[in-house]
Amino acid sequence: MFGFENMLHSEFTELPFKIMIYTIVFLVGIAIGSFLNVVIIRLPRQESLIKRSSHCMTCGTKIRPIDLIPVFSWLFLRGKCHNCGSKISARYPIVEALNGLLYVLTFYVLDINAKAIITCVLMSLLIVVGFMDWDTMEIDMIIVGLIFILAIPAAIFTDDIELKHRIIGAMVVSVPFFIIGEVSRSFIKKKFGEDFRAIELGDTILMIAAGALIGTQAIIISAFIGIVLAAVVGLIYKRVTGQSKFAFGPFLSIGIAISALWGNGIAQWYLGLMSESIQ
Repeated sequence: MFGFENMLHSEFTELPFKIMIYTIVFLVGIAIGSFLNVVIIRLPRQESLIKRSSHCMTCGTKIRPIDLIPVFSWLFLRGKCHNCGSKISARYPIVEALNGLLYVLTFYVLDINAKAIITCVLMSLLIVVGFMDWDTMEIDMIIVGLIFILAIPAAIFTDDIELKHRIIGAMVVSVPFFIIGEVSRSFIKKKFGEDFRAIELGDTILMIAAGALIGTQAIIISAFIGIVLAAVVGLIYKRVTGQSKFAFGPFLSIGIAISALWGNGIAQWYLGLMSESIQ
């Protein structure tokens, strides 16, 4: 695509050119990351994403354009509002930098092509899913729908995943998740009198959308990574807070992000390992 395939991986591409590309990708990433912060905060509140100007969450003062430079403005302001001096959450630059770094990592792994662009969009959507779910314990279906829609250009402009594997990928994890959710809901309601599922519908629908995008092998790997991470963090979280209920979406998002880049490779490595052990 665009005649740039394998440019970053080519031994003939000069290092200064690579650095320039990665720098541009990072700057684009942090700029988009700034908008992701708006989405994460405003979407759960059903506020407009574009009508109201960015403002201090404490004093309500409109933020100056000079203070809207992603990452760098927070550093220059030392994490404080220029008007009232109240602290600005470090999560703002973290989200911006994370998005920029994930863009750079995506181009580093996949090079300059359609898949890299689609994967960058996926990374941004996963950031929104993860942080929003952590805050609200809910996964927004608009964002999940956008992930599912990404499977269309992925199927058109890339040829690494067959259509049947996109269809199977949409079901192979989501169906077990749905069954576990239904069974656990009945058990929890009967024993504790509370109406919730061990795996919520939002998590299940997220895996449908992601499975359609990254395919069978990668979505299985992403589920495994997400479950292991959630189990480890869950034990720590319960020990610290005494609570056992927490968001699953952030860990599934991490698993999906990792699998979007390396999932098929990890699956092939594991299958090869199993094949050798059988022989």
